[in-house]
Amino acid sequence: MQQEVGPETMWGLGLSESEAARIQEAVGPSFALRNYPEGSGLLRDMAREERPAVAWIPLRAWQQLTDGLRQDLQDLDHCQRVLLQERDTEPMELEAVLEEGFLTALHMPLTRHKVQDALFRAKEVTSLYSDIYSMTEEIFLERELLKRKTDQLLFLNRFLTNASSSLDPSEILSRALEDLALLLPVKLLQAAFWQRNPDTGEAEVELLLDSSLGNGLEERWVEFLLETTVRHEGGPVGGFQVERMDAGGAALPPDSGRSLILPLAGPQGQFGCLALLCERDVRLAKDQVQTLKSAVRHLGLALNNARLYREVKIRADRDGLTKLHNRNTLDNRLALELKRSQRYGSQLSLLMLDLDHFKQINDTHGHAAGDMVLREVGALLRESVRSCDIASRFGGEEFVLLLPHTSEEDAWKLADRIRRRVSRRRFRFQGRTITVTVSIGVSSISPGCLDQDNDLLLRADQALYVAKANGRNTVATAGTCKTESRVAQEG
Repeated sequence: MQQEVGPETMWGLGLSESEAARIQEAVGPSFALRNYPEGSGLLRDMAREERPAVAWIPLRAWQQLTDGLRQDLQDLDHCQRVLLQERDTEPMELEAVLEEGFLTALHMPLTRHKVQDALFRAKEVTSLYSDIYSMTEEIFLERELLKRKTDQLLFLNRFLTNASSSLDPSEILSRALEDLALLLPVKLLQAAFWQRNPDTGEAEVELLLDSSLGNGLEERWVEFLLETTVRHEGGPVGGFQVERMDAGGAALPPDSGRSLILPLAGPQGQFGCLALLCERDVRLAKDQVQTLKSAVRHLGLALNNARLYREVKIRADRDGLTKLHNRNTLDNRLALELKRSQRYGSQLSLLMLDLDHFKQINDTHGHAAGDMVLREVGALLRESVRSCDIASRFGGEEFVLLLPHTSEEDAWKLADRIRRRVSRRRFRFQGRTITVTVSIGVSSISPGCLDQDNDLLLRADQALYVAKANGRNTVATAGTCKTESRVAQEG
């Protein structure tokens, strides 16, 4: 059923009864004239923002209005005004009529033709103004949309440039936090990378946490990100390591706001996730969501490239089996540390380790078991040294630890501690238990020694030979700038 449309409203201001009746008769029932003898009622309806088809105002009534009410009527862009000029008054010039804001002026007597023509013109002008306003609004809207699109493109260009300018994941994420703060109220950014171990089927996880977190907050974020990893990766977590980054985020727990979990993916699929801690009431418009997804997609590619670069660098600098530094890296660091020792008068020590009777492990249990032992011994060595030390695989079942700023006495203590840990370790392989011992040679230089790097290695090798000759599972030292040896055996 069609809804009936009522008559359009017209205003009259100070019309006489005969004038009002004549106008109403001329326009017919499609229009309803509301006549205001005084200005008060008109002001009320003006405040309600009524939209009359036209306002009929006699000259005598116009001249009696205050300047303020005249100005209010002139400011009504949606209401066309028609001036009615009586016979016995001096008519206003057309230019003056237009300056007063009237559409036109009608001279008495009012005829049907005059009234209908003025009403038609008023409707046409109002319709034209409406079209102009609509087009203006559309232009402003298009300009606003264009500005937002431009801002989004500028944001994505900046984001992509910053994400691609580094191959360090921590630096990439730190810059991402700064850029994302321009898009949404993000307080903290954390990340988790994972890779499934083909041997165990478990995920090895790397967590990148903001350095602003204390121990308690860090533990909560570790738990939160590991649970997130299990949900996204779909399998158990075998182990994890934490890397701290100076991203400048706030020290807040995961439940202090709204956490947005965004997947990080490369060409081979998802390898991690991004955790953004935002304000609880954050709301994103549709275009902001699309911009965020596009930014994170670029971020995933940049982080994937950084991970691949790091893996290639690790392969170049480290042994593939044990993940310790390789021989080439050791040689370079040994030459560098020796120069530092000679220049600054600092102590330098070196341990050479050899697994006793390792060939028997391969012959008895197979090379896979031998590889497992080498991997776990490598992990044990990494756990035993400082961040400034260099743990390397020298070749086969031999390992070398380079210890800057370490005296012979401290090096001997570390060597004996490692020897004891290895001998007490029980290596498990396919339900079997394997034990192994290690012999260690220690060499050191003190301030004033002019040793070459090969001399330090040679003396450690000689000390290792002494340790082997003394029954294995022992530590022997070459002496400081001397060839004397000292042997420690397990009691």
